[in-house]
Amino acid sequence: MSLYQWFVFFLLVQIVHFLGTWKLYEAAGRKRWEAAIPVYNAIVLMKIIGRPTWWTLLLFIPIINLIMFPVIWIETLRSFGKKTSLDTFLGIITCGLYIYYVNYTQKLEYIADRSTQPHNKTADTISSLLFAIIVATIVHTYFVQPYTIPTSSLEKSLLVGDFLFVSKVNYGARVPMTAVALPMVHDSIPMTKSPSYLKWPQIPYLRLPGIEDIKRSDIVVFNWPVDTVHYFFEPKGRPGVIKPIDKKSNYVKRCVGVPGDSLSIKDGIVYIDGKVLQLPERAKPQFSYSVALDGKTPIDFEYLLRSMDITDAVGYKSDLKDTLIFRALTADGAARLRNVPGITAVTQEIAKGTENGIFPHINNWNQDNLGPIYIPERGKTVALTAETLPFYQRIITDYELKDNGEKNDLKVTGGEIRLNGELIKEYTFKQNYYYMMGDNRHNSEDSRYWGFVPENHVVGKPVFIWLSWDTNGKGLNKVRWDRVFTTVNGEGQPESYFKYFLIALAAFFVGEYFWKKRKAKNNI
Repeated sequence: MSLYQWFVFFLLVQIVHFLGTWKLYEAAGRKRWEAAIPVYNAIVLMKIIGRPTWWTLLLFIPIINLIMFPVIWIETLRSFGKKTSLDTFLGIITCGLYIYYVNYTQKLEYIADRSTQPHNKTADTISSLLFAIIVATIVHTYFVQPYTIPTSSLEKSLLVGDFLFVSKVNYGARVPMTAVALPMVHDSIPMTKSPSYLKWPQIPYLRLPGIEDIKRSDIVVFNWPVDTVHYFFEPKGRPGVIKPIDKKSNYVKRCVGVPGDSLSIKDGIVYIDGKVLQLPERAKPQFSYSVALDGKTPIDFEYLLRSMDITDAVGYKSDLKDTLIFRALTADGAARLRNVPGITAVTQEIAKGTENGIFPHINNWNQDNLGPIYIPERGKTVALTAETLPFYQRIITDYELKDNGEKNDLKVTGGEIRLNGELIKEYTFKQNYYYMMGDNRHNSEDSRYWGFVPENHVVGKPVFIWLSWDTNGKGLNKVRWDRVFTTVNGEGQPESYFKYFLIALAAFFVGEYFWKKRKAKNNI
């Protein structure tokens, strides 16, 4: 929905509210017109039902308002004596329209001094639970979101089993775009194959101000641009369902190109505007390496791999029984292998020839050699030709919309390119785009395969590892203690702050014990 459509929808909601509540307002000693003024009518309603004015704000926060609306319906009914279980049920099941029935057919008796405290233990529990859900949803949506690393694409920097806190504040929190969804779950209801959201209505993209911009080498969490699902009510064999932007799968990669950059990859090395991209010390790029053996000297590979903390697959090269392939090896790891007796050569595997899956799927490129690619920047204009169009076609048709919120219609006929029926030779971008790659370069599905990440797909910045779980470990060693309470970014190697956390926690409990003991002594 466009902003105009949302404005019309908002006005319709105000009309519905006025028609269903004006007599209630009058019965509560207010003026009839106060039920008709947008926002002000909500403030007045909070006074009528005896709730704080700041609750009004919650009615306009996406997802949170879905929790608040039923609460307001019930509170309104109870303020006029409708407090039975049946009244509550009818208020919720009719989406508040039961208030119309009360407004026009019942004798209205306003209870001005109604107690707003829960009247029994069950009500108190429900009230506390709703408050906890609201607070948790606000934190999850606008401040910090927990996230788990599922793949090894950022191996060495982030490991499979790392549990992260992802900051929404750094790049600016994105207001939920899917207006109707369950709080604190992503694209599906847990333990089911059912979507956790409705595709309609969609809120126009809006991002709150952040404290920094995305920089080269930042690790970023984003919604996978080309994500679809194949099981939400879809018979086998039919095309997948296109998800709303904020319900696409969460990915985490390293940003290697920002808006306005010209990016190339040569023999696996990333170049920006012709210069080698400088990665931070914590980044550990890995590639596949061929390791040649002399075939005579015994090598304890189990010990060697364990000591080098290599967990990815190792196998023999096809038709060469004396040559191993290490799928994810750092330059330091390769140097160490070269000094192992029985290993005669360690050679980085560089892709040759053409790979069909490399974006934009028209050039003689592969995962280790591609470019140059211009990364689109908001407000910048590019010429559109038969050669450049494949780079930006998805941007125009899928990522950027017309002013009315609808998708663009792009057609190519012969040498002519028409956008929404008009002949065009250039295009001006409406948002920024980024190029994301995994550090595990030969085991990462990233921008090399599906292209740019739009700004409106950015979720946040990983800032903290609060737990790291190794499924291959045993007992207490399942927890990677050296990674618990470590920062994701920063200078130097990661350092665990877990011991400081334990010291602070112990100090808190000891302090609380003596404080209570002293307080009890003073009360004697």
